[in-house]
Amino acid sequence: MATARGARYNSNMERTQCCVVGGGPAGMVLGLLLARAGVEVTVVEKHQDFFRDFRGDTVHPPTLTLLDELGLGDRFAELPAKRLEKVRMVFGDVSVVAADFSRVPGPHKYIAMVPQWDFLNLIAEAAAVEPTFTLRMGAEVTGLREGGGVRYRDSEGVERELAATLVVGCDGRDSLVRAEAGLVPHEYDVPMDVWWVRVPKFEETGEAAEVFGCFADGLAGMTMDRGDYYQTSYLIRKGQDEALRAEGIEKFRERIGGLFGWGERELAEIRGWDDVKLLKVRMSKLPHWYSERVLCIGDAAHAMSPAGGMGVNVAIQDAVAAARILAAPLLRGTLTARDLGRVQRRRNVAVTLIQLQQLGEHKMLIEPALDGTLTGRTVPVPLRLSDRFPLLTAVAAFLGGIGPLREKTPVFARR
Repeated sequence: MATARGARYNSNMERTQCCVVGGGPAGMVLGLLLARAGVEVTVVEKHQDFFRDFRGDTVHPPTLTLLDELGLGDRFAELPAKRLEKVRMVFGDVSVVAADFSRVPGPHKYIAMVPQWDFLNLIAEAAAVEPTFTLRMGAEVTGLREGGGVRYRDSEGVERELAATLVVGCDGRDSLVRAEAGLVPHEYDVPMDVWWVRVPKFEETGEAAEVFGCFADGLAGMTMDRGDYYQTSYLIRKGQDEALRAEGIEKFRERIGGLFGWGERELAEIRGWDDVKLLKVRMSKLPHWYSERVLCIGDAAHAMSPAGGMGVNVAIQDAVAAARILAAPLLRGTLTARDLGRVQRRRNVAVTLIQLQQLGEHKMLIEPALDGTLTGRTVPVPLRLSDRFPLLTAVAAFLGGIGPLREKTPVFARR
């Protein structure tokens, strides 16, 4: 793991040029890119390690290309992974291919499904060799520091301050940095929450993985083949977690087993409600991603719906754009709010288009599925057409796998 080397110290104060709050994909990628530009950057992560279950484990084609250009492609290829080439939707007894990633342009015609902690450890190891990079694990930010930077509590519980020219909030949809900066997001209405659950896979086909979306009898879910288990999201109506849990775990086993066709052997591994994790779905976007000395990116700036699984890809693209735009003014000591505004302007259109796409998926798929009105006879027209005209599956794969704007890897970061 990276050690603290980039910050300068006196008896009371630590200093860095850029403090990145949150060691998720956006924060770690931003830290690595800025460090390769020579910027003093400190990533502050409240957890002691990167191991958290039910994270977005998809690595999209733009990120795979980024890793190649950073000189990390070969090391990434050594990680345990499954390749997702198709997304299939099942409506009762009707099955359609919604997206075919083998048709997208570029060298990586698939989405790699890799445990997020493996991806983050890879980025941390690459960043650790940069002399201006610092990673502080087990360090929880408690507030913004007057004059720039943050206050945080280190892994031993000691209160500290870190002065910084810029603080970048990569601390998720409940961002403390965002709240401390007085930035208030616009919240969108969403129809669902999600239960995450692992279901063991007892037979290995050896084929490329697929994602299945299943919709039947007022039930909806998605499952990803992760090799020895299915990482599964089961959709429930917004705010219904407590009421549905009160019906008992046997009722849930019955519903999810019927939806995906799993038998008693698989379902027996769902032993109780501790195995079922709730994701309270939120969609939001900041009107302004920045204030003086503070910038938010990723979910801190725009919480994405899990529909389409695009949140991690969008956050990493934010980080690439931010590094390319901000490295030079940080090094020169000329950073202004205008530079921060350039990051938002660069990314805002892409984020808006993707969120509109997700809201459309809510209306077209999720709401009627949970209402019980989505059946094999009422498959949405776009999906019916994609089944008839396979070229349309390439369009869906491009929108979901690459997105409307791929950011170019900064020249200073290439290896």
